Amino acid sequence: MVLVLTTAYMVAEVVGGLWTGSLALLADAGHMLVDVAAVGLALSAMWISRQPPTTRHTYAFARAEILAALINGLALWAVVAWITIEAVQRFRDPTPVAAGTMMLIALGGLIVNGIAFGVLHGVGDRERSLNLHGALLHVVGDLLGSAGVVLAGIIIWATGWVQADPVVSLVIGALILVSSWRLVREAVHILLEGVPRGLDVEALLASLQTLDGVTSVHDLHVWTITSGYPALSAHVVCEHGVDREMVLAHVNRMLRERYDIVHTTIQLEPESPPDHAEPMTHPVATLE
Repeated sequence: MVLVLTTAYMVAEVVGGLWTGSLALLADAGHMLVDVAAVGLALSAMWISRQPPTTRHTYAFARAEILAALINGLALWAVVAWITIEAVQRFRDPTPVAAGTMMLIALGGLIVNGIAFGVLHGVGDRERSLNLHGALLHVVGDLLGSAGVVLAGIIIWATGWVQADPVVSLVIGALILVSSWRLVREAVHILLEGVPRGLDVEALLASLQTLDGVTSVHDLHVWTITSGYPALSAHVVCEHGVDREMVLAHVNRMLRERYDIVHTTIQLEPESPPDHAEPMTHPVATLE
C-alpha cells in the first residue's frame, strides 16, 4: 500500500516541481524516489529473509533485511548530498517559484505521506525490524519534507523571498541525515557482530557465574543475527558432581527470561579435578 502511494505521488511531485520551478518540491520528489526503492527493497528483503536455510546458508537469509536497511540509509545520504548541491546552486542563482501551486502539491504530499506513515506505524514488529524501521524513516522524512515545502510556499507567497525554497531544502536534508544516521549505525553494528544495543555483557556474565553449579564462564560471545534475533555462545565450567543437564537448563532459562536470548550454544566443561592443582610451595602449617 505504501509503495503504491509513494510511487503515485512521487510522479506528481516531479511534474509539480518542474512546473513550478520549486527545488523543495523536486528535493522532496527525489526523496520519495528513494522511498519507492526503499519500500520495494524492504518488501523484497522481508520475502528473502523468510526463505528456508540451505547447506550454504545455515542461518538462511535473515540478514537480507539488515543489508536492505544499510542500503536504504546510504541512499538517504545520497539524497542529502544531491539536495545540498542543488540548494547551493539555487543560492547563487535564485529561480522564480510558483508558490501557490507549490503549496497545493505539497499539501497533497502531506496527506499521502501521513497515510503511509499511519500504515507503517501500525505494523506491530516495527521496533524489532531494522528493515521496517528504515522504511518508516523514509516515510517520516517525506512527511517532514512535505511540511517543509508547504512552509517554503507560504514564506514565498507572503514575502516574495524565493531563497526560502533552498533554505527549506537544506533543513529537509539535515532532518533526513539525522534520522538516517542511527539506521546506518545499527545496520553496520549488526553486520560487525556487535553486542545487541542495551545489553550489558559484564552483567550477563556475572548473572551466569552466580547460577548454582557454575564455577566460571569463558569464551562468551553475544551478537545479533538479524533484528530481534540475538544469539549467544559460551563455555560454562561446572562444579564436580553437579548435574550438567540441570545446569544447562538453568543457564538457558536465565538467558531466556532475563535477557530474551533463546538462540544459544552452550558448551559445558568439567572443573579441573583437585589432583591437577599446582603443588604448594610451603607447608600448610606455616600459613597464617
